[in-house]
Amino acid sequence: MNHTPVYIICSPRPRVGKTLLSRLLTEYLALENRHTTAFDLNLNEPSLLDFLPKLTETANIDDTFGQMQLMDRLIVHDGAPKVIDLGFHAFDGFFRMAKEIGFIKEAERRGVQVVILFIPDRGRTSQLAWSMLQADFGNAALVPVNNEQVLLGEVPPWIGKRELLEIAMLPGFLKTYIDRKTFSFASFLRTSTDTSSELYQWTVKCFVRFRELGLKLMLRRS
Repeated sequence: MNHTPVYIICSPRPRVGKTLLSRLLTEYLALENRHTTAFDLNLNEPSLLDFLPKLTETANIDDTFGQMQLMDRLIVHDGAPKVIDLGFHAFDGFFRMAKEIGFIKEAERRGVQVVILFIPDRGRTSQLAWSMLQADFGNAALVPVNNEQVLLGEVPPWIGKRELLEIAMLPGFLKTYIDRKTFSFASFLRTSTDTSSELYQWTVKCFVRFRELGLKLMLRRS
């Protein structure tokens, strides 16, 4: 049976690249599936909603109504992949709620595959959060992300032997370029006249890694 993937991009730490990864993944999934939806749970500006307003909805888990409204959307097996940009301020509350309601088991029962993409730094807060995710959500697809901009090539030993999703470092001048709210990775790939440029190759590599991750998730389910 095919599953509907729900990607939760998260970290208990700010400024580790959650929104950038959410943008990349959402645009990649939208190229494969026009019905992709992203949910913005990030107080930082600019947020995912600023970059991808046509694909993104705001979500709120500060009250029971908001929590149930979001979860009702996430456990629908409709074939449309979903991405959650989970701001660091909402990290504890989201996963506490997910544990209390048995979100992973309910999602799996309904044909939804939850994929947790965790972006660590080398601090103790990230280590404790990783330990919690392994203990409470070990049945989900738990994928650590090596954002070289944050880890500088030194993956913390407490990550263990799990295979990482690699995101290479970008030069500062390119980071400024993609931080424009009007910039689209998918549009850039379609319209670029220089396929050998650093940004083009970097974007393609990210998309290829997303494709590889999707294939591994399919094998995990089989």
